[in-house]
Amino acid sequence: MTTVAPAAATARNPSPLTADYSRRLLAELLGSALLTLVVVGSGIMAGQLSPKDTGLQLLENSIATALGLAVLILIFSPVSGSHFNPIVSIADATLGHRSWRDVAGYIPAQILGCIVGAILSNLMFGLDAITFSTKDRQDPAFLIGEVVATAGLVLLIFSLARTGRGHLAPIAVGSYIGAAYWFTSSTAFANPAIAIGRMFSDTFAGISPAAVPGFIAAEIAGGALGLVLVLILFPRTTPPHASTLANV
Repeated sequence: MTTVAPAAATARNPSPLTADYSRRLLAELLGSALLTLVVVGSGIMAGQLSPKDTGLQLLENSIATALGLAVLILIFSPVSGSHFNPIVSIADATLGHRSWRDVAGYIPAQILGCIVGAILSNLMFGLDAITFSTKDRQDPAFLIGEVVATAGLVLLIFSLARTGRGHLAPIAVGSYIGAAYWFTSSTAFANPAIAIGRMFSDTFAGISPAAVPGFIAAEIAGGALGLVLVLILFPRTTPPHASTLANV
């Protein structure tokens, strides 16, 4: 998303529109890596602490993800807008909030960052650097869950952006993803980059490579649905806003 700051404040608090291109890409790469580190690392820890209780593992994983995501949005939003998600970047450009040049750079940075984050998680817990996941998530019900999760995420982010409430993004987006872990069958990946990254870790948070294409397709569909809802419900930005927004 974007941050539009008054000219006098820009030098002190640079916005994602004024930060130089290389710094924006670095912020997206680091943010995506750290987000995946939070998701996969907390999943590994949850599996170690609660090996026989899947519900408790999910609770531990979702709390860490919700809190970690909010913190990462706060850190990186002044530089890149804290997307960490190709769907969010594409929607942002479609709505005219960001250039397609940014999107062309953001998406590879996000994917690479998510892969690096999964590998680092494996190493941090003494596992092989790359262990392709065997966790099968190909149930059609999971794909419905991904459509719902991604549509809701896009609707949330851009409803805040287009009504001048972008400052609420860290708590709102973190809370939504934490809740969506529980109310969606797929546990709310809602992010093609993190779906790719999570296939590199054969742990609680992993996803088998065979399931990734279906998840990505469902996320694209959900993103499109969310974008349509944004355009219907929030047809214009009123007034020009100072928003700080992001996504998982």
